[in-house]
Amino acid sequence: MDMKDRASQWPLAGRDHDLEAFAAAWSSGRCQGVLISGPAGVGKSRLAEGCLAFAVRDGSKGFRATASASAAAVPLGAIAHLIPDGVDLSDPVKGFAQVATALAGPQRRWRWVLWVDDLHLLDAASAVLLRQLLDARVVKLIATVRSEEPISDPVKALAGGDGIDRIDLARFSREQTDAVLQAALGGPVGHRTLHQLHNASDGNALYLRELVLGALHSGTLASDGEIWELTGNGSIRTPKLTELIGARLAAQGLHTRPVLELLALCEPVSLTDALAVVSLEILADLEETGLVEVVTARRRTTVQLAHPLYGEVLRSTIPYMRRSEVLTQQVARAEGHGARRREDLLHIATWRLAATGSAEPGLLVRAATLARHAYDYQSVVALLEAVPDTHHSTETRLILGEAYSNLQRFGDAETALTLADESAASEPEKIMAVRTRALNLFISGRSEDALRVTEDARLTIKSALGRRIIDVTDGAIRALTGDPRRGVREIQDLTDLQSAEQGPVAADAWTHAIAAKANGLVFLGRIADAVELSQGAYDFHTSNSVRFYHPTTHFVAWTAALCEGARIEEARSMARSAMHQSIQDKAAVPYLWLSFWSARNELVAGHYAEARTLYAEALANSRNQNSILSIRLAASGLAAATAALGHYEAAVSVHDQNKKYPVLGLLAGEERLGEAWILAAQGNISGARQVLTEAARYSRDTGHVSSEALILADIARLGGAREVSQRLAELAEISDGLLTQCRAHFAQALAADDPEQLLLVAQELADLRVDVMAAEAAAAAAAIFRSRGEGRRATAASHKATSITERCKGARTPLLGLAEETAPLTGKEKEVAMLAATGSTSREIAQKLTLSVRTVDNHLHHAYTKLGVSTRQELAAAMNVKYRRSP
Repeated sequence: MDMKDRASQWPLAGRDHDLEAFAAAWSSGRCQGVLISGPAGVGKSRLAEGCLAFAVRDGSKGFRATASASAAAVPLGAIAHLIPDGVDLSDPVKGFAQVATALAGPQRRWRWVLWVDDLHLLDAASAVLLRQLLDARVVKLIATVRSEEPISDPVKALAGGDGIDRIDLARFSREQTDAVLQAALGGPVGHRTLHQLHNASDGNALYLRELVLGALHSGTLASDGEIWELTGNGSIRTPKLTELIGARLAAQGLHTRPVLELLALCEPVSLTDALAVVSLEILADLEETGLVEVVTARRRTTVQLAHPLYGEVLRSTIPYMRRSEVLTQQVARAEGHGARRREDLLHIATWRLAATGSAEPGLLVRAATLARHAYDYQSVVALLEAVPDTHHSTETRLILGEAYSNLQRFGDAETALTLADESAASEPEKIMAVRTRALNLFISGRSEDALRVTEDARLTIKSALGRRIIDVTDGAIRALTGDPRRGVREIQDLTDLQSAEQGPVAADAWTHAIAAKANGLVFLGRIADAVELSQGAYDFHTSNSVRFYHPTTHFVAWTAALCEGARIEEARSMARSAMHQSIQDKAAVPYLWLSFWSARNELVAGHYAEARTLYAEALANSRNQNSILSIRLAASGLAAATAALGHYEAAVSVHDQNKKYPVLGLLAGEERLGEAWILAAQGNISGARQVLTEAARYSRDTGHVSSEALILADIARLGGAREVSQRLAELAEISDGLLTQCRAHFAQALAADDPEQLLLVAQELADLRVDVMAAEAAAAAAAIFRSRGEGRRATAASHKATSITERCKGARTPLLGLAEETAPLTGKEKEVAMLAATGSTSREIAQKLTLSVRTVDNHLHHAYTKLGVSTRQELAAAMNVKYRRSP
């Protein structure tokens, strides 16, 4: 089905709780009806439609009536189609009784359910008739009513009473919006896109539907085959949505226009400023109808539009000269109040710029400085791009370059920062220009150029403090680009830079270097130190005036350290919270890396479906941001998770599309995980181990202890436990990360063929929620018990493996298959069987494994006998893989 067609059939999702409430009320013997109440657009009619379907499935005959203002002018106009022919309603008592008798049918066996949409618009005669039909138990009612609308007395009588249950429908929460989007689109939605659509719709079901359909039609909402993302930063409203909202705004009359325009351009505004353009009575009416909100915080009362889309629609209708007039008048009011608040200066500069296209350069610069402290890089760029070249300084070019870099406009950033470097008149300015330029080059994937900038700076920076800052900048880049040992060594102790007397340049350098060092420590396996540093850096960052990076950057290493410390749930919770904050503040760089580390955390846990979604999001963000540093790693993780779910073709597609990107040294070796797990899914276990062995060697050579441990554990999971158990034991001595120690225990138990030890390891890992390895350890124990003829213990271990595997949602790894085998296979038999099950001929298997065809056939014969199968298709089913016939 086409995705646009899928979305047009808008699903009833996110309302499970409300449907359950309806079902419970409907089944009650006293129930005469259910009233669904809520504001306009909240999804009352869609829920009522689902409730009607439930009632019909339960045996009732359903029909529908729609109340309206026009139908209300005619008595019984809304339900005239329900009245049987020949009924004389000139005598209401007799006529109503005839209607009830006709609807009840012979022996009163017919059960009717009536859905009335917009019950508040129902005429009095219809309300009276329906009340009598309810009391006669001929009809049960499902009705929707708009909560903010007045209701007539007859309708109140109809909707009241003990027999009517009420469901008050609220706007969608973020989680409900996510459920609706996934159901409508047929796949996961990125966190940033979810945030944008939820905020734009404000949980209004009707607005959400129109936003999605419009974005699909325009192509701004698209899927790369893995995840749905919004592209671009423009408007996502639609003509139909504009018409709907415009009609509601227009209905308020021209006398409300001044304050609505003011709020659209300047919200929130003080209550005093709102009352400068309209009366208190008009403002109260707008609040009562739900168009504006009055908010009191501390001692200040402000007014704002009640929905984000109202402002967008209003702004599109305000002519240019009227816009200039409204903004200019608001500037005068703000200046008349004395511009006492910190944000007033930013507002005044922004309003002046929007009103006239220019503003006094000094005002623009001061406003841009304020915007930078709020991490509002879009405003920084808009303000400083309006400053004439003759009024730019080294400082303004530094601020502009920094903003460009945070918006991933790396080329513009390099231009601005090069000019800042060339114009620097003091050593502090020179140091800041060098640091900011080097970091911009590093973020854009040009680490060699970044290191060249720091090396050149050593020739010109003379002071001890200046050279120290350049050294730690160089070390930070090296720690994140393939040489964590040297990088951490160069950064060393940073207390000298943390001192307030050293100034903001040193504080900036300290904050970035400490974040890089924390990441480097994770790579080196020094997990406790990484946690401590990340927490301290975050606290310092949020309490000091530090600029280049957003504070959530520190959660990147912190999350990674928690994962390596086997604190899986804590890492998941922290990453989720930090991602939400970075999305809110439009901090794209930490958002990208938080999504990547969240994915890696789920990969480690064996929650491959969640890992796949998060890796897909990280990959999409990497491409959108042109982050060369992360593309290869995100693609590798995505391919590995996808292959481990048994989706071989999709995994190959991801790998083939992204193998052209360079390996830049971060998490050395892990960029080959996808390649290895694709081979494993293919049945080529020895080939997968060979790839991982090469990757582990690379990790070891570059000092990436945590990456090496992950890769060696995967080798053990693919039958190479004896080859890697000793090295994992050594890494467990080097690293204080609990996860590395658990991996060592896992490999040692596998290598020893010790089922009791494997079960202990399984429990240890399960308690830590490292689920896939826990299930694999239990499955391996089951296979060993089975080979010894200990059926009862084998069954118990198999059950344990199966129960843990349920948390992994579709994971398909070689070791997990052992829990389901009816007879044990040797390592070689299993490898041959896997290749045969996935479509390789005996000759192809012989070539891959350097065996004779006869030997291959013997192994296959033994596997068939042990598994009780007679064909390769049956073998594939027994091995829990998809059979693919060789071409």
